[in-house]
Amino acid sequence: MSTPTRPLRVCLVAIPDAVISTLSGIYDALGCFAMLSGTDDDLPEHPPFVVEIVAETAAPVASASGLPVQPHRAVAEIDDADIVIVPSLVVGPGGWRRGRYPGLVAWTARMHARGAILCSACSGIFVLAETGLFDKRDATVHWGYADHLRLAFPAVRAAPEQVLVVAGERSELVSSGASTSWHDLVLYLIDRHAGPTAAQAVARFFAMQWHREGLAPYMVFRPPTGHGDAAVAEVQAWLAAHHAVAAPVEEMVRRSGLPARSFKRRFARATGLTPIAYVQRLRIEEAKRRLERTDDPVDEVAWQVGYEEPAFFRRLFKRLAGISPGAYRRGFRVPVYDHGSTGPR
Repeated sequence: MSTPTRPLRVCLVAIPDAVISTLSGIYDALGCFAMLSGTDDDLPEHPPFVVEIVAETAAPVASASGLPVQPHRAVAEIDDADIVIVPSLVVGPGGWRRGRYPGLVAWTARMHARGAILCSACSGIFVLAETGLFDKRDATVHWGYADHLRLAFPAVRAAPEQVLVVAGERSELVSSGASTSWHDLVLYLIDRHAGPTAAQAVARFFAMQWHREGLAPYMVFRPPTGHGDAAVAEVQAWLAAHHAVAAPVEEMVRRSGLPARSFKRRFARATGLTPIAYVQRLRIEEAKRRLERTDDPVDEVAWQVGYEEPAFFRRLFKRLAGISPGAYRRGFRVPVYDHGSTGPR
């Protein structure tokens, strides 16, 4: 931790793609210290951050949801910043279109050259990646946008399973993963610049939680499509409804009509996964849905998705989902509240 001798200048970037809940949440969490003065002895006496919302111009910005955001200043008015944060952005099905914010990207690169820490929340990495500063470095992003990031910025090493990635020679390139992992980002910044007790105090007040188990439990497996291999696509369509069958890889080979080695090579080239790894991901994804929506015991769920050895299923589930089946069910099943109750059943 480095204790600032003055409040650090935080510039929170607003652009039309921005998700307003992330932007406003970061603004409140980093700017809460004056507001919370006297509520917790663990808070620093003087606010460690001064937070401004900035944009390409000082005019109101319509966020992705349509709600307007009023910037404090245009970036052209700012010559120095300690921390620049780009919040979550909505990326359309066509992916990220580069070159829409050249002034903002150039300003961000200048702030970095003058010593600023650059931070992205979730898909905010798309703006920061245009600076080139994340080339050949690890960065995290919402798992649903990972392929878009790889296509738009192939030099950036996408790690969507990571909650927070800190890179750069000065640890000055910080990215957080999917959705509310911006909590981890702001708590990291508070810990780094105001100390762990301050971070814990803010976490308590806002009921924030660190995503200590990573983002793998939240990730949904989406089978790769659009690869153009008709034989593989046909097997994928069959497997979607029959992944629990015994000896699935042998059955896939038989249905493809190809020699086993040729099929496995084509399947891996088309999907990026070996046939058995693909089957495992389909089965674990189905197991997640059953754990969320049924009361079936874990051993029964294992059998339903194709595993006769419960111990093997539990090990595989934890390897792919990041947590045990029981922990997944506790964390992701929708709680039921009775009328007048004080907690979920």
